[in-house]
Amino acid sequence: MAVMEVAFDPHWREAWTRQQVANSLAMPHTYAILVDDAGGDLSDGKEAAGFILARRAPGEEELLLIGVRPDRRGRGIGRLLIERFADLARAAEAERIFLEMRANNPAESLYRSCGFEPIGRRKDYYRTLDGCFLDAITFARKL
Repeated sequence: MAVMEVAFDPHWREAWTRQQVANSLAMPHTYAILVDDAGGDLSDGKEAAGFILARRAPGEEELLLIGVRPDRRGRGIGRLLIERFADLARAAEAERIFLEMRANNPAESLYRSCGFEPIGRRKDYYRTLDGCFLDAITFARKL
């Protein structure tokens, strides 16, 4: 939650609450990946630099949320998280992985460079803090 609190601009309304995360992780096929500055697993009280929240379904997995501390961005942590997510999905015998983002999300270039391609669009799906609507774009990557 410490990463969540700093990784998302409130204007876009993307951050989840502690209760939303807890409810999601209580589901048997939802999991989180947490990494430190070096991309390693958290141990010995290390601080989380980034995370992914994901869920698994037969033959596919969905990246629900990815966040990296703003002061740790540009170091490859997001890419490392996505590749670790893809590796876990492959190990679970998923054929494709998915994610969804708002239309103007600057992370789109990262997603595309990691092999994701747009496969769908939901008109006016997201609403910003000031009431503007933005489309949602669904991306997929074959494993």
